[in-house]
Amino acid sequence: MKLLLPLVLALTFSVSTSRADSTNPPAPGFDVEGSDARAIEIADGVMEALGGRKNWDATRYVTWRFFGRRFHVWDKWTGNVRIEDKDLTVLMNINTRAGRAWRAGSEITDETELAAALERGMALWTNDSYWVFMPYKLKDSGVTLKYMGAGKMSEGRDAEILQLTFSDVGETPENRYLVYVDPKTMFVVQWDFFENASDVAPELSSLWQNWQQYGRIMLSDDRGDRRHTDLAVFDALPASVFESPAPVDFKTP
Repeated sequence: MKLLLPLVLALTFSVSTSRADSTNPPAPGFDVEGSDARAIEIADGVMEALGGRKNWDATRYVTWRFFGRRFHVWDKWTGNVRIEDKDLTVLMNINTRAGRAWRAGSEITDETELAAALERGMALWTNDSYWVFMPYKLKDSGVTLKYMGAGKMSEGRDAEILQLTFSDVGETPENRYLVYVDPKTMFVVQWDFFENASDVAPELSSLWQNWQQYGRIMLSDDRGDRRHTDLAVFDALPASVFESPAPVDFKTP
């Protein structure tokens, strides 16, 4: 399956003094001037439907296995991640991009090989996390958000459509997304991915289904023809998760 490699997700948010943004302030660098007021309003409605910004910020640890394949553990507060991809285990910090890696249980000490492993880990996390957390990232750094009007999902249901474009951020700022929001539930129900912003037809279109409560927030594991597995939220995990490649027995809280 092709990696989308969208922009690197903003991991922290500034505290805004604006009354309008007080419940869901944009990340530093979000294109407020270039974005539509209606699009921002819908983005804030999505955040509220998913549990609200306060609960999103209060959620610390999340695990998931990307379509049943690559396993991720994310400490949202520190940026520490654990990525298991076949025989490769990467323990790194996505803010500093520093870390360690093991191949088939042996630590990678060669600087060139380690750099490649960390780059691989970062690319996998960037892609795989966007497939799970995109609805929480509508006001990320570098994002311009436009309201494209009322439309229809691929299944024919009504939706409000947002367009996301990016400027000077991440690994692939030339991407464009159309995000479909159910006007009744305010959940994201579909996205269309355009490899280049100028493309007329999307590279792929995927449903976002089976929204469920995980801890304080809502998450979706169903993308129509594929599903993420091992999706869970934890309030506490041992430090060894991000320090040792030894297998961890994650039990759903």
